[in-house]
Amino acid sequence: MTTALTGELSAQLRGFRQVQRLAYECAEAVAAQLQPGVTEREAARMQRAWLRERGVRDWFHLPFAWFGDRTAFVNFRIPLQFFPTDRRLEPGMPFILDMAPVYDGCTADIGYSGSLGINPVQDKLMADLEAHRELILGEVRERRPLRAIYEDVDRLMVRQGYANRHRAYPFGVIAHKVDRVRQRRWSPHLFGFGTQSLKGLASDALHGHRDGWSPLWSPHRFSDHPPQPGLWAVEPHLGFRGTGAKFEEILVVTDSRDPEESAFWLDDDLPHVRRWAEDK
Repeated sequence: MTTALTGELSAQLRGFRQVQRLAYECAEAVAAQLQPGVTEREAARMQRAWLRERGVRDWFHLPFAWFGDRTAFVNFRIPLQFFPTDRRLEPGMPFILDMAPVYDGCTADIGYSGSLGINPVQDKLMADLEAHRELILGEVRERRPLRAIYEDVDRLMVRQGYANRHRAYPFGVIAHKVDRVRQRRWSPHLFGFGTQSLKGLASDALHGHRDGWSPLWSPHRFSDHPPQPGLWAVEPHLGFRGTGAKFEEILVVTDSRDPEESAFWLDDDLPHVRRWAEDK
């Protein structure tokens, strides 16, 4: 990456990298405290309290926690099913922690997969997610339409023998744009989502509709356009027989003609990336 681009971007991206690392630190800290009997609601509160103690006052969305077959969104039909429940964690059970804090005006949206003890199925899912991270980056650099990349991710999941579980999210999104959020003294949230972040996403949707792009990366026709420069929170989510696993992190897309500068992951020092390196 050229010195000019590195200097220009690092000034803009430093805050986003900081809050993304903070969110993953929170996920690791909370995961280490999980014990049999803890509920999803308690795990979500633990994430929220940990981040508030470190200065977080606003959110893209409040923390989620999913245990057991809920990590694969089994029988999810309506948005309310995504919110934490009284499902209790048991030995060997998989879990996913998902949080999207805003700190100093910068947004992160992360997903952390783990299990209480050994879970070979989720371990295999996590190992196979590495190929999706590589595929997504490579095809974004090729400027393939987002909808086509989504379909290629789908095909890779089928070859691996898995089900696409991000299709259960609203609009079936695998990613969405994130941006700076205007800081307010009072930061209300609506249905678990920060109102300032929702305003930003709505503004992107309005401008994008006018210019022929969408801030939501989905399997639908409105995502049939090349990657739009900006920051994208990407979350491929695999499911297999009641077990789910995903990662979520920020992908940076620029308008550079140099392939390596046109797209890159914001940070390669994250738990799932370190895990893949250690496995090798």
